[in-house]
Amino acid sequence: MSKYKMHLLVCGGTGCRASASDAIVENLKKELNNQGLDESVQVIMTGCFGFCEKGPIVKVVPDNTFYTEVKPSDAKDLVEEHIIKGRKVERLLYKDPVKKVTVSDEEGMSFYKKQLRIALRNCGFINPENIEEYIARDGYMAIGQILSENTPEEVIEIIKASGLRGRGGAGFPTGLKWQLTRQTKSDQKYVVCNADEGDPGAFMDRSILEGDPHSVLEAMAICGYSIGADTGLIYIRAEYPLAISRLLTAIGQAREFGLLGKNILGSGFDFDIELKYGAGAFVCGEETALIHSMEGKRGEPSLKPPFPSVEGYLKKPTNVNNVETLANIPAIILKGHKWFSSIGTEKSKGTKVFALAGKINNVGLIEVPMGTTLREVIYEIGGGIKDGKKFKAVQTGGPSGGCLTEAHLDVPIDYENLLAAGSMMGSGGMIIMDEDNCMVSIAKYFLDFSVEESCGKCSPCRIGNKRLYELLDRITQGKAEFDDLARLKNLSEVIKDTSLCGLGQSSPNPVLSTLQYFREEYEAHIIDHKCPAGECKALMVYSILEEHCVGCTACARACPVGAISGERKLVHSIDQSICIKCGACFDKCKFDAVLVQ
Repeated sequence: MSKYKMHLLVCGGTGCRASASDAIVENLKKELNNQGLDESVQVIMTGCFGFCEKGPIVKVVPDNTFYTEVKPSDAKDLVEEHIIKGRKVERLLYKDPVKKVTVSDEEGMSFYKKQLRIALRNCGFINPENIEEYIARDGYMAIGQILSENTPEEVIEIIKASGLRGRGGAGFPTGLKWQLTRQTKSDQKYVVCNADEGDPGAFMDRSILEGDPHSVLEAMAICGYSIGADTGLIYIRAEYPLAISRLLTAIGQAREFGLLGKNILGSGFDFDIELKYGAGAFVCGEETALIHSMEGKRGEPSLKPPFPSVEGYLKKPTNVNNVETLANIPAIILKGHKWFSSIGTEKSKGTKVFALAGKINNVGLIEVPMGTTLREVIYEIGGGIKDGKKFKAVQTGGPSGGCLTEAHLDVPIDYENLLAAGSMMGSGGMIIMDEDNCMVSIAKYFLDFSVEESCGKCSPCRIGNKRLYELLDRITQGKAEFDDLARLKNLSEVIKDTSLCGLGQSSPNPVLSTLQYFREEYEAHIIDHKCPAGECKALMVYSILEEHCVGCTACARACPVGAISGERKLVHSIDQSICIKCGACFDKCKFDAVLVQ
């Protein structure tokens, strides 16, 4: 039994560490020591709580008080008020922006109410660098159970019956992938964890690895037993230093406890794990490109078949699952396939982790049952659109997905529904846009990303996406023709049909979805030479309203290129041939004399 009567859980994810959660931990420990309380109150740095918008977070256990936006200087008040006097520090409690009430725990927060945390079950609750805390939460019970009670075939049947599908984007049935790899005869097989998370705005896998690395290690060992592999490889991008550090710590501890390595739990089963580092290429999220990168080759995809389950790493049968998929495995083994399959929709079982980003009040990491609607995610969990603006679109699936509109808000989130709507699940990035976003510019942004990240192996992706980007750029510059809309659509369809891998096959999705749902914006750019959202600089026109201008010269002095002329106390004018549309004049004018059209 723990000697501590109280625990202070401090968010230790990358986001909160960037906001000085390390210093919060140190200051809390110092204050507790000064008060002689360090023997009865423990400070623990955990993983991500998910509520990134309100971080850094400090949670007090066992009374579950949830403090938000904590600063290192708040440590003194937290110890003196909450720990010693038993009074909550009101100014650090969450204020519900809708109900205008103070909430002291997660249960009363709309952000958490509709969440069901399976993959994220331990994040924000345990110290990810202490294996004993993972074990206390039934960690490594699943591997112990299958080694003593189940054959490999039985484990595969459990995963198949659960309905778990790959959370990396494609949604392939996990149990079937394991079965195919097991059926392939070989003297050596590999388990690969895909931790190459490259979608803009995505941080799901990183947060799991930072907050609960042992769940992934245990799942890989379970997979290894099931398919007949003794080696696991985690392919992780080098830009994730905290996740790498915690994984290395977890692997070392698991070996020390006999949970990795030779003869695990006296069963005769051998399995060990090592890390392979990626250089941040988005295309290496595709499993064959990932495997080539691990082999020291160029990160380029290859034609399938053969699939990795037949010929993968070093030409041996290889099973590739992403981080979130694996994080579900121990819970499925312990709680049963019927429990997991009872959650979600008919064809999409369980939960899905999403990274909410963009023009939304509650930026953060969430996990919801499949079938939850976009409206529930955006307006209840996400708290609605920032600054009371009007919702315009949501991009699901990252650069490979599409932009969905207000008409799709009541669509239940699952693989089939999102595909039918013109988008996709993807790995779980969800970017929210408001009325100030230009959808042509959004499509152009994602195409720019795809062009940059293309490996260049196949010409439809290498050349086709560049031509797509050029068409979009012409539209945002006001230089396009009406026929360019047909060219956009035709070229997009050709790229989808002829590209080698998923990057090229899905890269036109943002173009096709915005063209379908926001065609009037494209037409406004081409026909009227106007950007309805006022975002495309080339189509902006700055002018001075004669009736408002007092000749104060503030705009002229602010202009970096000398495009504004006029005598003091006389009406000024803007030379459109010189104006770079930087907005400095608009920002400086106190008389609303600068008009932007």
